[in-house]
Amino acid sequence: MSIELWLWLVIAAGILALIYGAVTVRSILSASAGNERMQEIAKAIQEGANAYLKRQYTTIAMVGAVVFVAVFFLLGWQVAVGFLIGAILSGVAGFIGMLVSVRANVRTTEASRTGLAAGLSMAFKSGAVTGMLVAGLALLSVVVYYFLLTTVMGFEPVSRTVIDSLVALGFGASLISIFARLGGGIFTKGADVGGDMVGKVEAGIPEDDPRNAATIADNVGDNVGDCAGMAADLFETYAVTVVATMVLASIFFRGLAGDIGVDTMMIYPLAIGGVCIIASIIATYFVRLSKGSRNVMGALYKGFIASAVLALVGVGVVTWSLIGFDTEITTAGGVSFNGLDLFLCGVAGLLVTGAIVWITEYYTGVDFRPVKSVAKASESGHGTNVIQGLAVSLESTALPALTIIVGILVTFNLAGLFGIAIAVTTMLALAGMVVALDAFGPVTDNAGGIAEMADLDASVRETTDTLDAVGNTTKAVTKGYAIGSAGLGALVLFAAFTEDLSYFAANPAEYPFFAGVAVDFALSNPYVVVGLFFGGLLPFLFGGMSMMAVGRAAEAVVHEVRRQFRENPGIMTFETKPDYGRAVDMLTKAAIREMIVPSLLPVLSPIVLFFVIWFVGGAELGFNEAGKAHALAAVGAMLLGVIVTGLFVAISMTSGGGAWDNAKKYIEDGNHGGKGSEAHKAAVTGDTVGDPYKDTAGPAVNPMIKITNIVALLLLAVLAGAA
Repeated sequence: MSIELWLWLVIAAGILALIYGAVTVRSILSASAGNERMQEIAKAIQEGANAYLKRQYTTIAMVGAVVFVAVFFLLGWQVAVGFLIGAILSGVAGFIGMLVSVRANVRTTEASRTGLAAGLSMAFKSGAVTGMLVAGLALLSVVVYYFLLTTVMGFEPVSRTVIDSLVALGFGASLISIFARLGGGIFTKGADVGGDMVGKVEAGIPEDDPRNAATIADNVGDNVGDCAGMAADLFETYAVTVVATMVLASIFFRGLAGDIGVDTMMIYPLAIGGVCIIASIIATYFVRLSKGSRNVMGALYKGFIASAVLALVGVGVVTWSLIGFDTEITTAGGVSFNGLDLFLCGVAGLLVTGAIVWITEYYTGVDFRPVKSVAKASESGHGTNVIQGLAVSLESTALPALTIIVGILVTFNLAGLFGIAIAVTTMLALAGMVVALDAFGPVTDNAGGIAEMADLDASVRETTDTLDAVGNTTKAVTKGYAIGSAGLGALVLFAAFTEDLSYFAANPAEYPFFAGVAVDFALSNPYVVVGLFFGGLLPFLFGGMSMMAVGRAAEAVVHEVRRQFRENPGIMTFETKPDYGRAVDMLTKAAIREMIVPSLLPVLSPIVLFFVIWFVGGAELGFNEAGKAHALAAVGAMLLGVIVTGLFVAISMTSGGGAWDNAKKYIEDGNHGGKGSEAHKAAVTGDTVGDPYKDTAGPAVNPMIKITNIVALLLLAVLAGAA
């Protein structure tokens, strides 16, 4: 089968994902949206989410325009267009996902009046739309632009124009992702924390009580944070990982002899993505409750397991057809392997995915020791709840790290660095199903809020609470998946950086900037240690800035809700309604303002470090040759530092926050005294601490890791073009 035909097949798979999304949206919108009160509440959530995202994307567009101009003049129009494609489609994936979720929430509430199975079906269909849009648009963005550059414009696949354009596409997606993740996280957790502190703790009213002015803002936040934010996040992770694998292929297999050329190896990760999209679409039809069952997590896992099994078959077919299991391949660096080894790397990637999903569920699910231990600690008070939650968050990093270590060792020994890249590509190929599981969460959370505010029968709230508890776990599980794949994906980007650097240094005539530059990555080089320390501090600094931003936003919400209770006593007696719009508008402004500086931290850090070390790294101050080598070593080490500490910070925050959240829900289910008990009050405090952990700082570290690495790659591209 020709390379061009494979490209068309991958494009067809991406289009199929979009068609699936369109058909499913029609199915969702044709369902009943409930009574007038339910529709009124849903409309308020829709308006708030639309207003926030429009303002957020307007702000991002201004930053993006500056970056676009800079890329245009530094690297050319093809590279700038790549950046634009990545940025626009990443934003589109998040925006459409949000539009669907804010319409599916009220329909999930209405379906829950029929029963648990109907509510699950509606919520999952909504999530599946977002999932397939993310996977389809991410794959299409890379494959279509690659097709245009190589087939239509005639550039060689290994040319700097093609490689830099694809890297810039990943950068565009990353830039949108970090703003969407962080801004949405600040909004949603500012509303959640502030609303809980005044509503649950001070006023003693239930969650999602219509008397709380932050209630609508909280429901808006679920969509802009967990739905739009996660969609942009995994769009970026998907696109960046595929691009990084293609970049490695362009370096490792340049001039490859025999029937398998460099273009074949660059198409291979795209083909994996294509067959896995088809696997995910088929697997969505496996998600259903057995008759009489209430095991919602089991129903969702049916779809996840089906997608993994079908993906495994698809990867095998692609490897056999495109490469051949017995075909021997040798990289430019002398590493030899065959097609079967690459297939086994894909298998390893799927096994790592399954392990991380299971480990994250263990640390965040209500049926397991960690969550129960946090709930038990709540009986002793607020302090012991926080201590146990922190302990769980720290402990939760060990097993995922060991899983990733095993995955790296196995795949590296099978097929070198390219084997690691194929494993990560296969992990990300399940993104459609994983995003479907994640987007299920905010829809069910909103459904419960609408049931409470619309004063529906208690049985409806019981059904939505069952779905919401599972949604909390799926959100934590998918964040664990996203972070694990991001860590390995960033390792692939780091490999691309070091391989690019070696290639430039080995060809000084073509890349004069690197002439005479001998980069030393030995740990005895103090500039390498400096880079490691500098990279290591970034996730902690970024996480701290994110947490403080949530604290300031929540404080503003607290003051606003207290003011409304104080100035309008009729709110508590249901005589008058609170001013929901004021809280939404206030949080929108706060989130947009607060997201700018932390989001620019990973963008500017590699550039600043490079020029600072270049200036001070020689025998004399100035931009000399000795300083240049030290600067490149420091930047490379910085990338590794970001990956290592970022992985642990992100896993710790997301798993710990999920454990705190579900410990509160475990108590609310009647354990350790139930709602209103002293243990419950302590659990609310723990959940308040855990909210910005799991939904703002932790998840935002994920794109932060990759954007640092991809900016470093683009920096190399700019330097390679310097005279």
